Amino acid sequence: MSLPALYRCCLVNKSSDGTISLSLAERQTVELPAGDVTVQVQWSSLNYKDALAATGNPGITRKFPHVPGIDAAGVVIQSSSAGFPVGTEVIATGHELGVERWGGWAQYIRVPAAWLVKRPATLTLEEAMTIGTAGFTAAQSVQALIHAGMTPDRGPVVVTGASGGVGSLAVQILSQLGYEVTAISGKKNQTEWLKEIGARAVINREEFLTAPNRPLLAATWAGGIDTVGGMMLATLLKGVQHRGCVTACGVVGGADLPLTVFPFILRGITLAGIDSAWCPDESRLEIWNRLATDWKPKHLNAGKTVITLDDVGPAVENILKGGVVGRTVIRI
Repeated sequence: MSLPALYRCCLVNKSSDGTISLSLAERQTVELPAGDVTVQVQWSSLNYKDALAATGNPGITRKFPHVPGIDAAGVVIQSSSAGFPVGTEVIATGHELGVERWGGWAQYIRVPAAWLVKRPATLTLEEAMTIGTAGFTAAQSVQALIHAGMTPDRGPVVVTGASGGVGSLAVQILSQLGYEVTAISGKKNQTEWLKEIGARAVINREEFLTAPNRPLLAATWAGGIDTVGGMMLATLLKGVQHRGCVTACGVVGGADLPLTVFPFILRGITLAGIDSAWCPDESRLEIWNRLATDWKPKHLNAGKTVITLDDVGPAVENILKGGVVGRTVIRI
């Protein structure tokens, strides 16, 4: 299949005076980067990292112009890879997509074949992007808890930022596996929704953070999945039981960790970092197969919002203000 001369995308630009702008644009397909496989994108998604890229955050967007989108799902239309012939439906998440390389907020992407996963038969492309990097991160976090010996009988497990993309999918996966999940959220109006998707209890963020500023708190939680960082992560770690495990994947609450070493050296707690972008390929495939089968969230469409490229600007503003609940997927 031949590529059209032009394609539509969301483009981030930086003017000579340093002003960052995000707009719909048409670009020439000859500008697509080098790669083994060209994909006609049908679905993408909105992640917090995408919003940072869309606003020119220097830690994410280093070259302009730039196309955000760390997730993409679509159909192969050109390929020099025997593993991904034309017509194959594929998922692309992480690696340099939407960061160093133009990403999925576009009608086409071109990537190395090693960055792709064939769509599992039990997922549609839309479902794959409803899961996306958020669900992949949640699943990696669950996997880390399991590897640390955090079985459901150990006690309650906390998920912070529970109404967001990673958090809400983590709540679902954990509850489906039999864990007693306590959700932490700053959105009081989402309490019933969080219980509907699997949380046993919900604690308001402000209440959770009013714990005494002591090196250790009462050993309450078997473990947890933190999507926030900063004081939220520090408070959670102080209250984890002996030999518990907490995973960390987010910095929306801050990159600093105001904490002593006491949770680690007195209670033997494990802090497991989750890096979705460069997850090894073998593990990536294993996790996607899990997400397509026994770990597939039963309430995948709960809280999902579907937008188009025309709606991306307001959606970026909303996620940066903390207004997003669940997942936002983009129909390309």
